Amino acid sequence: MLMQLQVEAHDHLSLSSMESNNKRVEPEPQQEEDHGVLLYYKYAQIPDLDHLLAFYNSNCTSLHLLGRVRLSPLGVNVTVGGKMCSLKKHISDVESNSLFHGTDFKLAACPRPLNNKVAKECGFTSLSIRIVKELVTLHSNPQLKPPEISDAGKHLSAAEFHSALQKAGQSLDDDSPTLTDSKQLVLLDARNLYETRIGKFHAPNVETLDPGIRQYSDLPSWIDENTDDLRGKSVLMYCTGGIRCEMASAYLRSKGAGFENVFQLFGGIQRYLEQYPDGGFFKGKNFVFDHRMSVGSSDTNILGTCLLCRLPFDDYSSRLRCTYCRMLILVCYSCQKESFASVCELCKKHGKDVGLISSVENGRSDETSAQCELKALSSDAKLLPHTSPRQADIGHPRKLRILCLHGFRQNASSFKGRTASLAKKLKSFVELVFVDAPHELPFIYQPSGIETHPDCTTPSPQEGPPPPSQHCKKKFAWLVAPNFSQSSETEWKIADCPFDVLQYQQQTGGFDASLAYLKDVYAQQGPFDGILGFSQGAAMAAAVCAQLGMQKSEMEFRFVILCSGFAVKLPELLDNGLVKCPSLHIFGSDHGKDRQIANQASRELASLFDDGCAVTIQHDSGHIIPTRSPYIDQIKDFLQRFL
Repeated sequence: MLMQLQVEAHDHLSLSSMESNNKRVEPEPQQEEDHGVLLYYKYAQIPDLDHLLAFYNSNCTSLHLLGRVRLSPLGVNVTVGGKMCSLKKHISDVESNSLFHGTDFKLAACPRPLNNKVAKECGFTSLSIRIVKELVTLHSNPQLKPPEISDAGKHLSAAEFHSALQKAGQSLDDDSPTLTDSKQLVLLDARNLYETRIGKFHAPNVETLDPGIRQYSDLPSWIDENTDDLRGKSVLMYCTGGIRCEMASAYLRSKGAGFENVFQLFGGIQRYLEQYPDGGFFKGKNFVFDHRMSVGSSDTNILGTCLLCRLPFDDYSSRLRCTYCRMLILVCYSCQKESFASVCELCKKHGKDVGLISSVENGRSDETSAQCELKALSSDAKLLPHTSPRQADIGHPRKLRILCLHGFRQNASSFKGRTASLAKKLKSFVELVFVDAPHELPFIYQPSGIETHPDCTTPSPQEGPPPPSQHCKKKFAWLVAPNFSQSSETEWKIADCPFDVLQYQQQTGGFDASLAYLKDVYAQQGPFDGILGFSQGAAMAAAVCAQLGMQKSEMEFRFVILCSGFAVKLPELLDNGLVKCPSLHIFGSDHGKDRQIANQASRELASLFDDGCAVTIQHDSGHIIPTRSPYIDQIKDFLQRFL
């Protein structure tokens, strides 16, 4: 069972007493086997986070440990490397605090990091100690409350887990919940696809469920979609070291009746392989998040395959990543010598298998089909990313990709220009992708001397030619008037009446065509983390998110940003309850300078989204997206929750 800790109001060990044990270890003759990696986590109520932060800073620095330490009000999650003697000293110091009684310290000897690129990407070239909200991020929506850790599934030791798979139908023991017949027993892998590629459990007559997720925060959605298939089953859940199963099993058990029999492998795959060095029921290698990259058993069979030639391969040392979603991919040494399409299985599934990336040979870079395609798209203003999604991607952190929808009578190029300041200030972790709307609008002009009737329906313009059009850029819309008819050729039209600031209220047609168009964009250029809309683009983005919440779709967005938006009279937006997608609403205040979209209109749009996962920023500027402080800081804060 998950150990329940009784924590007193004050620490059981003062910082000074901890530090007194932190005398610097004298250097010893360096040997390869002298180095090691330590992993551990502990869920417990932390009474004084600042005190614990100071301890880890002092202790890890004095012992020259490198890696990651994450602290939260609910516990700690640590992966560090260094000399074995220093790691053992660290364990001793941590164990002296009663908060950590019962902690499973996983210590393994291993060679020192030899590949600086791998060590840097895994965080083993520095010491990073941070206070975080969650030790592991279960929900992509950062404002949803995580499940109670006390509801986590029953712990099974490696021997108990192995026995359950071996018997697959018999009771584990008299005191434990019954593991029913093999038809009702399922294995659930709580890891990401790039991990399960190279290793997973396989037992005869027991189904192994591999969600095939890109990141851990996608697991709740998979569970939600497969609730009916899991209900009433005995679920054996496993992950690398155990921490992800704590939250995932608690989430599964929170589903209520039919989810009582949820179990988790205590210590994860790592402890299982230590107990069964021949691999037991685990086939392949265990992916780990340090410079070792993977740990195998005495069984040398390779489970992974090269993405291109499909030959057996399971070495991630090249750290190649999908150009679209940045997920690790497996490409064998032979195929790495050739030009190849850096596209993972999940992106290929959505139709994103494009041409080859550029190759450099004899000091000369050859342009490939992917680059040519990108140029063609950009020249037609259908895709205008600030950074090409098909660039070489090795060793760079993943950025949030946001699909951007312009306003009425704009285009991708002009909207890209208007948001240049925003893109510049977010460029370290955000990529903006711009697309033209599908409804092309005619050019509108009002001749001088126009006489307008009071009802504004019968203009009487003076005779005269329209303005020259050879230098005019095409304009587009997501929503149009119900009687709109698109001409096959761009043409000039005389305005029916002077500009009406409320014309957007009448533009309710064309949604289905725009939605189908966006699905094509997503299939060709996705996936995207979020969608951003400005003015009419915000109305469109809101309606899209509302429809995605009603039914399964080819598109998926983790968040939406609505700037100077308004609610249009679309059933997709107004008749289906609150939209649950995490949302950021940016619009002018009551005393702002936005003369096109009133504050109340944007407020009405924001009211259609669930308050529990909505953030609102009101500014004193005009019809723009503000990029000065404090607004840009609030925008960054919202986006960084999804990294």
